[in-house]
Parts: sequence; structure tokens; C-alpha cells
Amino acid sequence: MTDPWDGPAGRGTRSRGVRVPRPRTAAPDRAGSPGGRGAVGARAGTRPREAGTAGRGRRLLRTAAITLSLIVVITAGAGWLFYRHLDGNLRSVSLDGKGGTEKADAFGRTPLNILVMGSDGRTSTTDCRLGGGCSRTGVQTGGNADVEMVLHISADRSNASVLSIPRDTMTRVPACRDGETGRSTTGYYGQVNSALRYGPACQVATVHRLTGIPVDHFVKLDFSGVVKMSDAIGGVSVCVSDDVYDTYSHLKLSRGTHTLEGVAALEFVRSRHGFGDGSDLGRTVSQHVFLSAMIRKFKSAGTLTDPGAVYRLADAATKALTVDDGLGSVKKLIGLAADVNKVPARRITFATMQTAPDPADPDRVVAGPGAASLFAAIAGDRPLTTGSGAKPSTAQPPASAEPAARIAVTVRNGTGITGRARALANALTGQGFRSATTGNAPGPATTTTLTYGPGREAAARALGLPSARLKQGTGTGLTLVVGSDWPDGDHYPGTATASPAPAGTKAAVGGAHASTADQGKTCAKVSPYRTVTLDGVAMTPAQAYAAARTRPDSDD
Repeated sequence: MTDPWDGPAGRGTRSRGVRVPRPRTAAPDRAGSPGGRGAVGARAGTRPREAGTAGRGRRLLRTAAITLSLIVVITAGAGWLFYRHLDGNLRSVSLDGKGGTEKADAFGRTPLNILVMGSDGRTSTTDCRLGGGCSRTGVQTGGNADVEMVLHISADRSNASVLSIPRDTMTRVPACRDGETGRSTTGYYGQVNSALRYGPACQVATVHRLTGIPVDHFVKLDFSGVVKMSDAIGGVSVCVSDDVYDTYSHLKLSRGTHTLEGVAALEFVRSRHGFGDGSDLGRTVSQHVFLSAMIRKFKSAGTLTDPGAVYRLADAATKALTVDDGLGSVKKLIGLAADVNKVPARRITFATMQTAPDPADPDRVVAGPGAASLFAAIAGDRPLTTGSGAKPSTAQPPASAEPAARIAVTVRNGTGITGRARALANALTGQGFRSATTGNAPGPATTTTLTYGPGREAAARALGLPSARLKQGTGTGLTLVVGSDWPDGDHYPGTATASPAPAGTKAAVGGAHASTADQGKTCAKVSPYRTVTLDGVAMTPAQAYAAARTRPDSDD
């Protein structure tokens, strides 16, 4: 029989593995003698040399095609196994709609709000070793959300903000039941971080109730999760303003810049006695320094274009995180990272909720003046920085000589959508305008109009509506009738969506320790107060560093 891998007939055949010789015939050479030196032509049963080369070429092409097919199949299978492996690492929990729902803007784009939680739970031997406190209790159950940040990504992906909520904030925790543990509460007044005891969905519901910001997703890390993530990134470069030794978190660093990963990174983000005034407020600011540096490294390293880096980060993230069902796959997490990567570092703003002392307990805080403006700005998808990358409208309204805080607007709902007037009134208040009354319009309105009194045109234009929607009336104030052409969002369709009134931006970030992710020279401010103790003696973190010379630094 003929072996199909041996090429065309005439090149030799095989029968049971025995070579069968070909018959040979001689061709006369140019001088007429058989087999002479100058012979031309070919042996009987053979092809010219060019034909043999073509045959080998066809065999090579066939082999290459089969090899390529195998590579495609193997690669596809490996990719499928890769995603299955990573998805298998993830732990996801349902939010049950407790965080509210985001609304799309006039162009159908939807912002994202993700609650990032850092748990203090000692639910494994690793977390007990890293966090301490298990010497008498052993491995524990549950935990508090000692780190709470709302990550907001705008609908047009041109800006983002990170709002930190201090763990000592007192607020109302709603009725909750943890679907996994069965633990429940009928609701109570207490620290915001305690809601995590009743499950991540309860923590989301509590933050939503406190801020009014819809929370679509959550991400939760424990102590070991922070270590895994910082290792996968390859360390984060941070600066401290002075020598620091926090005897509680064990962070010990000399003045200057350090690259932190693993346990050292955890010590830095956990330190509350080393920075600021030694409270949780100071810790949120130093955490912003750390996260800003991490974002800069993430962007400069081109992480999302490096397959190896993507795998390491995805593998670490899926092992370290608990997420909601909406983020419960590695593709969705990578998509989230890509959304953050689209935003320039100068347009990522970090802020801490403005606070005031709790009247019932000076060691606790409540949402303070300015917090409502900050919440409204984020809920209204307004940036906390100026100079947006979004395309502005061609006709910008002239600045009003009258301060926004003195401009009162009455809002009437002509859309038939319940709560539309109140939503826009809150948005205007968040931008610095003085609130007035809300209610229903006399009848349905298809077109939005803003009526102003004599001499109030400049004040009316400060709201940013097109000139065609403005008309002069006989009254003294401003009355906004919201029509069905403006069914949602807090910027009129077709106008700029990323440049709120300056007064609104200032009101939102005033007293919020705001910073942007591009501020690479910012150092975490070491506390000048006696916030730590060493051998029973109270001292400043810098004094503790000097007194503990024999102890190695965290980055040694």
C-alpha cells in the first residue's frame, strides 16, 4: 500500500516497511555514451529537481498548517482553563438591590459606584498572624469594614473620584440579614463600619443610606488580600514626611521615599497612629497617598498591555477579593480595571467625607458641613476636579456677578416622573445654588423652561441651560419647569456634563482633604502628636523611631 505521508508516486513506495528499489534506465549523454558525465534528462520514474522542491514545499505547508491548528486549539483550551481557574478563585455575594440603582445619562451612558471595603476580620490563621489580636480568641468570625471608599467612575469615563468614609462615623444602620450566616438586625444607630457584621450587602445599604449615592458593586479585601495585591503589583513607592514608627500597626520607615510591598504595604495602609492627628481621618489621607502611587505605577507600567502582568494581577485579585455577583468574573474585573485606566491621573480625585464631632461621643464623628455637597456631586456624576477631558458645549454661559449661594431656584416637575423636581433641586444645591421650593408644574410640559425676573438674566444663565430655554417673566426669582425633554440626569441634554459651577466644586471638596492621583511629590504627613507608646511611654512616631533603632525598618 502507499504511505500518504511519502509524497507523490515515483518517489519510492513502502510495503510492510521494506524498501522496493526502482528500475533504472540510462539516458545517453551528449556524446551518445550511456550514463556519461554530461548526461541530461532524468532517470526513469523520477521528476526533475524543481518538481521535488515543490513537493517538499507542499509537505512543509501541510505540516505548518497542522501545527498552527494544534497551537490554536491548545491556546484556546489554555485560555478557557485560565479563565475557569481565575473565576474559580473568586467569591461573590448578591447585593439584592440594596445599594440603589444608577441611571443612565442622556446619551445612555451609566456611571459606576463601587464600595471598596477593607475588613479587619481575623477569619483565617494568616489574617490572625497579620492583624494580631487572636492570641486568646483564635480564628474569629465576621469583621468590621475599617476601610470604606466609594469609587465613582463617571458615565463618560472622563473622570473618577474616591470618597473615604471614616470608620468612626456614626450613622443609622438599616434592617439587614446576611444570607450566608443568617445573622440579622432590625436596625440601629452605630458606627458605619459595624454593618459588615451582617454581610457585605448590609454595608452597601448603610453607605447608600448615609450618602444617597447609588452603589452598584462592592469589592472586599482582608489583611492577606492587601498583601497579595501589593505583591502582584510589584510594590508601591510612597513618601513619608518624617521618621515614623507606629507601634500599633508596626510600620517603621525613615524619612523619604520607600517601595512597599507585602506586609510593609499592609502596615502602611493600616497605620492610623502614624499620620495626621493619629485618628482615622489621618489614615484616610495616607491611604490616598498610597492609592495615588499605585494608580501612577499601574498606568506607567502599561499593566493592561502586558499579558504576564495581567495574569499576575488577575490571579492575585481573584484570590484576594470578595465581590458582588455583578463583578463575579475575571473578565468583568479586568473590564473595571480598564475603565479606571481610561481616566487620566489628574482627573482622579481623592476626598475624605467632611466630619464633625458626634455630640454624644467626642471620640466619634458624624457627617459634617459640606458632606451633603460632596455626596450630591458624586451622586450627580459631577467631577471633583476642573478642566475635564469631556467635550464642552460650544456656547458657555457667562459668569454671573451674583454668587451661586445667593441664587434661589424654584423647581417644578412637568415630566410626570416622581421625584424629578427634588432630584434637580438637590443637584443645584450640590453645585452651590440656594435651594428653594419644589413641586409639580401646573400641567405636563414637553419643553424645559427657566423663567427669570427683570435684571436676573445673568443669574439664570449661570444654571447652564441653552438660551432657547430661558425666558423673562414678571416675577423676581427663578423658576425652573422641568419638561419631558429632560427626563433624567442633572445636566440638560447637549450641554457640558463635566464642568460644574466652580462654586459647586469648591463646596463639594471644601474641608475634604482633596488631592488628585497625579500628585507624585506628596508625602504622607507623620503625626507630630504623642500618638504611640513604646515601653509604656507616650511619644511621637518620630521619637518612637529614634528609640527603636535596633528594630528593622518595614522595607528592610
